[in-house]
Amino acid sequence: MLHHPTYDKLNKLRLFGMARALHDQGSLDLDHLGFEERLGLLVDREATERDGRQLALRLLRAKLKPNTVAEDTDYRHARGLDKPLFQRLLAGQWLSEKQNVLLTGPTGVGKTWLACALAHQACRQGYSAYYVRLPRLLDELSIGRADGRYTKLLKQLARIDALVIDDWGLAVLDDMHRRDLLEVLDDRHGARSTIVTSQLPIDHWHAAIGDATLADAILDRLVHNAHQLTLKGDSMRKMRARLTAPSDQE
Repeated sequence: MLHHPTYDKLNKLRLFGMARALHDQGSLDLDHLGFEERLGLLVDREATERDGRQLALRLLRAKLKPNTVAEDTDYRHARGLDKPLFQRLLAGQWLSEKQNVLLTGPTGVGKTWLACALAHQACRQGYSAYYVRLPRLLDELSIGRADGRYTKLLKQLARIDALVIDDWGLAVLDDMHRRDLLEVLDDRHGARSTIVTSQLPIDHWHAAIGDATLADAILDRLVHNAHQLTLKGDSMRKMRARLTAPSDQE
């Protein structure tokens, strides 16, 4: 198409999708379309590209594990994954209802992958997400308390629609850790959704937290409105390693 001043104006207005669509229309035979139909194609292109950029930004900020797309979920591995429940969770109603998801099971059965797949799907549905291991989260809050960012960090965590807390129960908690966890979960209770993964069964969490009073308060905000996925079986990583290992040759 010939260079058109409208193309420059669209770019100046940062309507890059519409500008590219206008450029593309110049090489197509669209005489059979009316003005409103051609304008609709421009607007659709702009909306699609904006949605794509916003999704990419949400995923960048989420810091999820790579290659955790829900379509790649392995339902064949014998690990006790409740397929109907997981697929309902992928539909996203738990997010709109501010509910939590708790994934437990031995190491290597895919808890982290499934948690990140749920968070990835949440990003697709327009929600914000963030992945963090519990030991690192506690370290960040401890550092934030020392350098004056503690309140800011709590506010940032409170705004995340789907917060993934991985490796729950691995860290030894002191009193400050317990109080930090309570602050985080109290801000989110009834307002946002939290995904937790742990090697410990849920009925062991109370003892792992340590202080009975704080454990009651923390678990009250986390467990009672949560969907629970309990996995079992051998490590998927070990099974894949056996499949890819070279066979012995005589």
